[in-house]
This record gives sequence, structure tokens and C-alpha cells, in this order.
Amino acid sequence: MITVSDLSIQFGKRILFQDVNMNFTPGNCYGIIGANGAGKSTFLKMLSGEVENTKGSIFQGPGERLSVLRQNHNEFDEYTVLSTVLMGHSTLWKVMEEKEQLYSKLDFTEEDGHRSSELEEKFAEMDGWNAESNAASLLSGLGIKENLHNSLMTHLDGKAKVKVLLAQALFGKPDNLLLDEPTNDLDLDTVSWLEGYLSNFENTVLVVSHDRHFLDSICTHIVDIDFNRVQLYPGNYSFWYESSQLALRQLQTQNKKAEERKKELQEFIARFSANASKSKQTTSRKKMIEKLNIEEIKPSTRKYPGIIFTPEREPGNNILEVKDLSKSVNGVTLFKNISFTVQKNDKIVFLSKDTRAMTQLFEILKGHEQPDSGTFIWGQTILKAYLPLEYDELFTTDISLVDWLAQFSTDTTELYLRGFLGKMLFSGEEIYKKANVLSGGEKVRCMIARMMIRNANVMLLDNPTNHLDLESIQAFNNTLIKFKGNILMSSHDHEFIQTVCNRIIEIGPRGMIDKLMDFDDYITDDKLKEQRNKLY
Repeated sequence: MITVSDLSIQFGKRILFQDVNMNFTPGNCYGIIGANGAGKSTFLKMLSGEVENTKGSIFQGPGERLSVLRQNHNEFDEYTVLSTVLMGHSTLWKVMEEKEQLYSKLDFTEEDGHRSSELEEKFAEMDGWNAESNAASLLSGLGIKENLHNSLMTHLDGKAKVKVLLAQALFGKPDNLLLDEPTNDLDLDTVSWLEGYLSNFENTVLVVSHDRHFLDSICTHIVDIDFNRVQLYPGNYSFWYESSQLALRQLQTQNKKAEERKKELQEFIARFSANASKSKQTTSRKKMIEKLNIEEIKPSTRKYPGIIFTPEREPGNNILEVKDLSKSVNGVTLFKNISFTVQKNDKIVFLSKDTRAMTQLFEILKGHEQPDSGTFIWGQTILKAYLPLEYDELFTTDISLVDWLAQFSTDTTELYLRGFLGKMLFSGEEIYKKANVLSGGEKVRCMIARMMIRNANVMLLDNPTNHLDLESIQAFNNTLIKFKGNILMSSHDHEFIQTVCNRIIEIGPRGMIDKLMDFDDYITDDKLKEQRNKLY
């Protein structure tokens, strides 16, 4: 349990939030949301003691242990993978270290014997005898194979290190768990494992994430940082989002009759209560939602980009035909002899355990890379827009955003280009910002503006949600659902795939699976799980 009282923080004259009073209790998971710069990560750092609050106090329950997902991926390079996880329980780790030092002494004294007895008692109380097997189980659940458990952290790649640090945070079932973007760099199977683990976690969890499906799966409450305040709402992210949108619509039509407004609110709460009862959420969450007064939720101050894709022409019947395509990189086969035909209205997600496979496929289909073998042919009516995984080289120039966008447009008038940049939340003088000083999220929004100008009827999207905030992800998602053309994409965003795609193609070095089906059904089908494992 964590209690905050009169909590405030400001940097110079800027107040992030103030007068925060709330309890975070066991058995609940709190998703922290807010616009970029609102203070989500800062709030977690205040709770962990990493950042000092300007005013107020933070208390944990007596004797409770706090665990934090560490962000420095190289911090434990000199330790083994298993030791790194065990260090997540600092008290247990200190006992283990002291025990080892004592038992390795050549002149073991009577005093050492008394001390070792004390340590053994503490060790047993903390379930020390099962510590290594528990740590190994966490690692295996997160996809770190047993042959790596005794390897040094320095020998692991970045994605594997993220998984080990996540196992470290979870180890020992801490009383209070703080997770900042835990799904970053995780594959869909690992995210699913984490959702299941946290859904059954009995203690207190606070999490910052841009993954809406993840928040919906695990959260009992949403902590919204807005209006320089921190507000607590029962329910998951989707409930908060729909509530805030409803509040905004009702604010815009305040002359609506009171009875009509009340009826709309009641129907809304009833609908979400029913959804909650069918999900992983508990009956107690359903009751909290039923008691909620929607009037307590304010319309958000956050802005959503206006992403609009308008195809110049409707695609014909011939979209794309791929035959026996193969590709290897540095001697590693990414996919081999894959063949498929894209039909009209197909919205396809490409999956692979090796993310390089999807990227290489898209680069081949766009003509930027050559396959080892095989052919592909696009239909005559097809106009493509591409969002690649890597695009930093496009932003090395010091020209303004309006000049940057002009490179990709036949109409180079400032008024025309300003319209697209404005839709992507670059307003006023911001259109003269230099391209080489943009943040990751700003670069993606520029790339989306570039795509909108294309008026394409086929979208190639390689992990399109990377670097985007929740508002941009939501707007992008809504647009792709309505898009009239074809979509070929890769993604780690479960909600994106589930709501946009109607076809799934998984590729690997030993073949492919091609299914017209719902993504949730695809990943839970036991027969398909067996087939998927045979691809690699």
C-alpha cells in the first residue's frame, strides 16, 4: 500500500501537479496516463524516492518492499542473468552475499557460526531456498532460455536485457511494484504472459504504458494527470477514454435536456459494466464502475492529431502477388519461400519472432532491398504510402518542417502544407522548427503527414505506434479502422492489430501461416500455437 498526502512538484515556475491525496491499495493495478510532459514518469520516480517532491509526503505500509523497473539497461553488465534477477530482492541478495562470504572463510569462528545461523533463519523466512528456481521461472516466462541464465548480462542484446530487468522487478512478489513502460521491446507473446502475471498479482501495481490493450487487461483504476492535477478513476483505459469523450460531447451540447443526458450516462455505464464482467477484471471493478458518476470525469485537455487518409483512387482487384520470396541477413534465414496474394479489402498484420523478418519484407516490397529469391508484383492501380521502422536519416537536415514536408508534395505552398502539419499538432510558429531537433514522437507525426499527402490506397506500416503517445495512437488506430484501401503492417500493439486487421500472416525460416481470422482467436488457438512453433 502506498499513501500520498498533499503531494506537489514543480520545476522552477512550472507546476506539474499539486495537492495529490490518494491511496494505492493491494489487489489493484493503477494505470498512469497523461500527455507527454504531464509528469507520468516523474510521478513514479517520486513514489520510488528517485525524485524529491516539492511538498507533501509519501508512505508505504510498515515493512513493505518496493520494486522498480530499472531503465539503465547496462547497469548490471558485470553480473550473470540469474544474479541480476535475484538482486531485485535487495534484502535477500545481501543475505545471500553475506552467507557466501562467511562460508568461504578459512578461519570460521564461533561468532561466524552464530551469524550464519541468523542469516539462515532470515534466508528461510524470505523463501531463499526457492529463490533461484523462482527467478528461473520468471526468466523462462519472459522468454529468456535456460542456457542464458548463467551468462553475463553484457552478452545479451538490448531486448533480452529488458526482459531480465522486468524479471528483476517482479522477483519476490514485492508489496509495491512500479513499472514505467514495461512492454517496450517485448514481443506479443511476452506481453501476453506479462498481462496474465499482473492480472493475478495480489499486491499494489502502478504502471505507465502506451499500450492500450495492456492497460485494459491489467488495470483496475486509471490515474489521469491533467489540469495540473492527479485524478483517480475506477475502470480500465477504454472506460476512461470513452468517458472523457462522452464528457467532451456533453460539454459541447450543454443545452441538452437533463433527462436525455442522464439516460445517456446510464446507458454508457451499463454497457461498460457488462464489458468489465466479461473480461479479466473482477466483479468488484464492475461495481465500482456502476457507482461512478460520469460528471466526475472532465473532458481531457489533451489534443488528438487529425489523421486522415484519403485514397486518390480505389484499388483494383489486383493488389499484390508474392511468389516464393526468401531473405537472409548475415547468414540467418528470416523467411523462406513465402507466397501470398493480397485481396481487395485485406488489412494484414505480419508477425514473426524475429522482427527483422517483417522489416526486410517491407523493404523488399517497397523496392529498397532485394530478396535472395522469389518475385512480387504490385497491381497497376496501386499507390503506396510507407512508414518504415527507421527514418532518422530523413531528419538530419536543418530545414524547417514546412520545407521538409514540401520535399514530398507536388503542392509546395505554405498554406497547403500548414494544413497537414496543423492536423499533426504543429501549429503557429512550430512549422518553422528545424527537422533535426525533433523528438521521436514528432518525427513520426511528420512521417504521417508525409503519408497523408500521398493519397495512397495501400499502407505499408512497420511498427507504426513506435514513439507515439496514447492520443496519437488512438487517432491513428481510429483512422486505419475506417481506411478504405489495403493495409500491410507489423505491430506489437495488440489493440491496433485486433481492431484494424482481418488477416494474419506469420513468417519464419521454415515457412508461413496465412489465416483470415480474428487476432485474439489466432493467438489463443492451441493447434495454431503448435504450427507457429514449427515456423522457427
